[in-house]
Amino acid sequence: MEIFEHFFGSPWLLYSSVAILSLCVGSFLNVVILRLPKMMEQDWRCQCEEFLEVPEGQRKEAQRITLSTPNSTCPGCGHEIKPWENIPVLSYLILRGKCASCKTSISPRYPIIEAATAVFSVVTLLVLGPSIETLWALVLVWGLIALTMIDFDTQLLPDSITLPLLWLGLILNYFGILTDFQSAFWGAVAGYLSLWSVYWLFKLVTGKEGMGHGDFKLLAALGAWLGWQLLPAVILLSSVVGAVVGISLIIFKRHGREVPIPFGPYLAAAGLLCLWFGPEIQAIWYAYLGV
Repeated sequence: MEIFEHFFGSPWLLYSSVAILSLCVGSFLNVVILRLPKMMEQDWRCQCEEFLEVPEGQRKEAQRITLSTPNSTCPGCGHEIKPWENIPVLSYLILRGKCASCKTSISPRYPIIEAATAVFSVVTLLVLGPSIETLWALVLVWGLIALTMIDFDTQLLPDSITLPLLWLGLILNYFGILTDFQSAFWGAVAGYLSLWSVYWLFKLVTGKEGMGHGDFKLLAALGAWLGWQLLPAVILLSSVVGAVVGISLIIFKRHGREVPIPFGPYLAAAGLLCLWFGPEIQAIWYAYLGV
C-alpha cells in the first residue's frame, strides 16, 4: 500500500500517471470498439452453422479476429501499424492524421476517444478525490466509454462488457467500495427488472420491441455500482436526454420514426453523472420528493 500512499501524496505524479494510463486505455478501447462486434458476429455465424448442421466444407471461411490478432493495419493500403505509429494522440498529430505509407486520412475518432478517455478519467479523479475507490471507479468509466461507442455503431451492448461490470460492481460493493452491498444488490435487481418490465409492457401493447436486452443489463450494472438510490436519477436523466435527442433527430434530420435510436449511450452518460455527483443528485431528488 506504500506505493498508493506515495501516489496519493504527489498530485502531479498521480494525475499525470492517470492521464498517461488512460490514453493507453483509450487506445485499447478503440480496438475493443472496432473488433468486439466483429468477434460477436463471427461467434453467431459459427453457432448458426453448427445449429443448422452445415457441412464443414460449406461453412464460410473468414480470418479469425480477436482483440490481439491480426495486427492493426491501414484500411486503405494494408500497411501494418508500427508501435511508434500507435502512440495515443501523439502519433496522430505527428503523422498529421494520415497513414505513414499511403497518406490515406485516418479518422479523427481514434485520437478523440483516446483524449476523451483521459479527460473523463482525470475528471473522475478530481471529483471523487484520490483514493483506491476512485481507481476502481475508473474501470466503470472506461467500460461506459466502450459501451457508448459500440452502441452508437451497432446498437449492441455486449454481454462481455455489461456482465463483468455487473459482477465487479457487486463484488467491490461487498467490501463497501462505492456503496453498501445491500444497496448494490437491490440496485442490480431493480435496474434489470425496471427496464425489463417496460420492455414487456411496450411489447404487449404495441407488439414491437422498444429496447434491447443489453439496456437491462447495463442499468443493472449501474445499479450494482451506484446503489438503488440513484437509479431513479439515472433513468430520469437518460430518458430526458434520449427524448430530446430523438425528437431533434426526427425534426431536424428527418430521422425516420421507425429507425431505432440506441439508448445505451444515454444510460452511460446518466450513470457517469451520477458517479461524479451522486450525493448532490440524491439530495436534489430527495428534496423534490419531500423526503
